[in-house]
Amino acid sequence: MPQSATKPFIDVLSGQRQTVPPLWMMRQAGRYLPEYREVRAKAGGFLDLCFNPELAAEVTLQPIRRFGFDAAIIFSDILVIPYALGREVRFEVGEGPRLEPLDDPAKVTTLAAQADFGKLAPVFEALRIVRAALDPKIALIAFCGAPWTVATYMVAGQGTPDQAPARMMAYRHPEAFSKIIDVLVESSIHYLLAQLEAGANALQIFDTWAGVLPPAEFARWCTEPTRRIVEGVRAKVPDAKIIGFPRGAGAQLPGYVEATGVNGVSIDWTAEPAFIRERVQSKVAVQGNLDPLVLITGGAALDRAVDNVLANFAQGRFIFNLGHGIQPETPIAHVEQMIKRVRG
Repeated sequence: MPQSATKPFIDVLSGQRQTVPPLWMMRQAGRYLPEYREVRAKAGGFLDLCFNPELAAEVTLQPIRRFGFDAAIIFSDILVIPYALGREVRFEVGEGPRLEPLDDPAKVTTLAAQADFGKLAPVFEALRIVRAALDPKIALIAFCGAPWTVATYMVAGQGTPDQAPARMMAYRHPEAFSKIIDVLVESSIHYLLAQLEAGANALQIFDTWAGVLPPAEFARWCTEPTRRIVEGVRAKVPDAKIIGFPRGAGAQLPGYVEATGVNGVSIDWTAEPAFIRERVQSKVAVQGNLDPLVLITGGAALDRAVDNVLANFAQGRFIFNLGHGIQPETPIAHVEQMIKRVRG
């Protein structure tokens, strides 16, 4: 019997609707859990935690033990690829990531053509540990950042409100910007394949900043690089299950789905339900899209919001999730309330 036949999450990505939709949360291994905060304090820095296989595996498994989600997602970060490319990457407490900026064409010439995947061996080891520990019914998700989103951090050297530095560079110096994207496409293909080899059952490509791009740039910098990654992964693993998350894509989602060949898309809470059902869910699985703020709110508002998501999408191929990552201040009782409501 194929392995996927025992995993509801994988079954949905394979085209089979589930009566009770499989459920997990983006950032489910994280700061809202006291057990995570304990391990994080032990680990030292954020990247120290990412690159300690035993501790990364432990925090990946914590939400599975506590909540029984249908999928675990490996604890890592989208900026490990720049790190493997030899760029300085550090995380400042309360300020987020800091990188050496690639903010002009001369600096782009210093970018390594190939990543050193030996630096990411701890991620692959963590995947092996988690896969061995997981119940066979629970899927293991690996991921990368989409080239556009990773490039926005590499160009600016940090996150910015609307990622203007990368957008400006793409307009002013498209050839130099293309070089960054090309390197990220190739590195991402190799990274995702190595994660599949280490035991991942599915892949997610996070394009957190897709929504800031106008249509022509969205096609060039978001859709096309993602299409190349999917094609590159499937050249080696033809049945690889891949979810795209071009956050804020809105009306551009149908074109993204058609061009990239993903098995599913994650949608944020602003997505228009009828549009998604007719133009997106009719073609691929949909994952989402509870507002993380209503999960903080709890009570009757949370019950109504969960019911609304289910009413909108549960008649088709659907994976219940949030529209973005869970917030650190979310009460654990509200997560339990959501799970109970989804599972009836």
